[in-house]
Amino acid sequence: MTYCVGLLLDEGMVLLSDTRTNAGLDNISTYRKMFTFEEPGERVITIMTAGSLSVTQTTVARLREAIEEDDSAHPSILKAPTMLQVAEIVGKTLSDVTTEISDKMERMSQRASASMIVAGQRKGGAMRMFLIYPEGNFIEATEDTPFLQIGEHKYGKPILDRVVTPQTSLLDGQKAALLSMDSTLRSNLSVGMPLDLEVIETNACRVTMKRRIEAEDDVFKAMSADWSNALRDAFTDIKI
Repeated sequence: MTYCVGLLLDEGMVLLSDTRTNAGLDNISTYRKMFTFEEPGERVITIMTAGSLSVTQTTVARLREAIEEDDSAHPSILKAPTMLQVAEIVGKTLSDVTTEISDKMERMSQRASASMIVAGQRKGGAMRMFLIYPEGNFIEATEDTPFLQIGEHKYGKPILDRVVTPQTSLLDGQKAALLSMDSTLRSNLSVGMPLDLEVIETNACRVTMKRRIEAEDDVFKAMSADWSNALRDAFTDIKI
């Protein structure tokens, strides 16, 4: 399992993913789940993945191949005129790969599926963020729901529901995303370090900040400790 979260704010987007992949308690590995495609100043697209590693890796590989081949028969996400069409390309590719791999695995009574968050902006267009389902259909982040999650999302959702609005600053957005991840790390062993954090400022059309957070990161550990202390203090102060 994994956990990825994306925030769509007025100032830009905050994207965060873990890197743990496990196929049983004794088979835990680290794989990147955040992939960025950009033409700085023209367009930027970031994809975060959750689910079957065979599905996500094959899907991302086919998207990269389409970019390299620049073939009209296989549309490239870097040539799509809108972010909506980017989401449609990713959705179709994900659906095709899911069907192909699932057909093979069904012979062994197994299934494979994955979901993705696709976020980005092209020059002259709006920043947009989509959650792509295994079937290829998708939903979009809105002003009413300015964040999307995939993977083991239930532990990190409460803080996002309480504090994140479109007007949240990028700095506070990073804090909310990291504390959402911290809550998930504490409650689910299938989500793990290191973390990949990315910020894309509105109209920059490029990644404006990228950070790999390792398990020994002092800033993240201090934030986690402060959050735990703040929760304990708040619990103590509440009267019934």
